[in-house]
Amino acid sequence: MTATAEMIRKGRKFDQVLEGARRVFMSDGFEGASVDEIARVANVSKATLYSYFPDKRLLFMEVATTECQRQSRDALDSIDMAAEPGEVLLQTGRHFLRFITSKFGQQIFRICVAESDRFPELGQKFYNSGPAVMRAEMAAYFEQAEARGELRIEDRILAVDQFGELCKADVWPRLIFGVTKTVTEAEIERVVTGAVKTFMARYGA
Repeated sequence: MTATAEMIRKGRKFDQVLEGARRVFMSDGFEGASVDEIARVANVSKATLYSYFPDKRLLFMEVATTECQRQSRDALDSIDMAAEPGEVLLQTGRHFLRFITSKFGQQIFRICVAESDRFPELGQKFYNSGPAVMRAEMAAYFEQAEARGELRIEDRILAVDQFGELCKADVWPRLIFGVTKTVTEAEIERVVTGAVKTFMARYGA
């Protein structure tokens, strides 16, 4: 079955379905997750599940959006936005790279790309739920750091995007093209540390 995001309706078992789907998707991945198993774990009938989500991709993206919102909240709650730029960037980069290189993060990316023609709103919804929030928060932090004389940036949004791209160096292309299947903590630390050094060399006051 196919549908657009507008066809998702809420109800008293909506959260129950979502939590069951999250557990199955995190365990089995998108392709490996069956509607039967999601319904079983959520303790609902298939008819109830389909009444909320007529398409498995819509269910996956709803789970992904919710997870991304949670990741953004966790990052913002754990990062000390009063700290100096080098430390804030290190913490932000680690959160970002751990998420996008996770199995779940890669699946989200692939689904957004694969379904971009049929369901363009899926990618937009996911982007607005997390990446856009962090983008705005980091731009606001850069403004504060500039006011303290710690950074010199002409285009804050561009600087945020540049830092994100620096954090993808090496590991992200290898994952996406199937050159490697996993990324170690040591690799994440190496890439993020290098990204912070490069960023501060360009924008540090």
